[in-house]
Amino acid sequence: MTVGEKDLRAAAGAAAPAQDGLLSVVGTPIGNLEDASPRVRRVLSEADVVLCEDTRVTGRLMSAFGLHAHLERCDENVMGEKVAGVLERLAAGARVAFVSDAGMPGVSDPGQRLVDAALDAGLRVEVVPGPSAVTCALVASGLASEHFFFEGFLPRRAGAQRARLEELAVVPGTLVAYESPRRVAETLANVAAVMPGRRVALVRELTKVHEEVVRGEAAELAAEVAARGEVRGECVIVIAAPDAAELERRRAAAAGPARTLEEEIEAGLAAGEPKSALAKRLARAFGMPRAEVYDAVVAAAR
Repeated sequence: MTVGEKDLRAAAGAAAPAQDGLLSVVGTPIGNLEDASPRVRRVLSEADVVLCEDTRVTGRLMSAFGLHAHLERCDENVMGEKVAGVLERLAAGARVAFVSDAGMPGVSDPGQRLVDAALDAGLRVEVVPGPSAVTCALVASGLASEHFFFEGFLPRRAGAQRARLEELAVVPGTLVAYESPRRVAETLANVAAVMPGRRVALVRELTKVHEEVVRGEAAELAAEVAARGEVRGECVIVIAAPDAAELERRRAAAAGPARTLEEEIEAGLAAGEPKSALAKRLARAFGMPRAEVYDAVVAAAR
């Protein structure tokens, strides 16, 4: 936050805001225009200005609704320089609507910063509910939804993405992540590598004509999507929560082995665990080269 923005917040908070000043955070359709409620249309029609990510995208939306309003770009690249001016307008009594290109602003979206600043300044904020790809995909997946965690976009680089998936693997709830159609096959392959036994759903083109939900175990789904070649449309990946056994295994692995390598090898062989799988598991647990651990396993099995 800049010094000027802090001063403006303090000034706006000290003076009682005009009665009509209102920031409306408006959820817009994620594909099907029929999902826009009468309230959404009314609020957009009454706004003195509509702040949006892309004036062309929102312009087409307003045109489809038969509405006319002053549009201003307010995406993540210019949000910092826009906040102070928006607070000033609100304090003067303006009605400002904020929309993203699609869905609910503020969720994995720079609008959160604007809402935070307006509330800190004592200005009025309302949320006009609309479609959200997070909850729509969660319900469409058919996976348990009592507890879920929204990740947003995973890291793009493979190494960083796998590391983040390892961190998320112990979350005791369903995972929801956005992904580009260009990267979704690679991301599903990483999910399969980190969480091979999990049920996963790929939810694509939500609310649109070609809406699709494809489900299966992680490895199966990754192979199916990779075989398709080109994937089109916005994608959401939903990953089932870990069962109690997996959660316990992961927590135990994170805590480190309680026994020596030799003891672990002996216990694994006694349990009938395949040598290759045993070596892979213990190499990861002890932070050792897999080949070295495999040699120890083979020697112990003689």
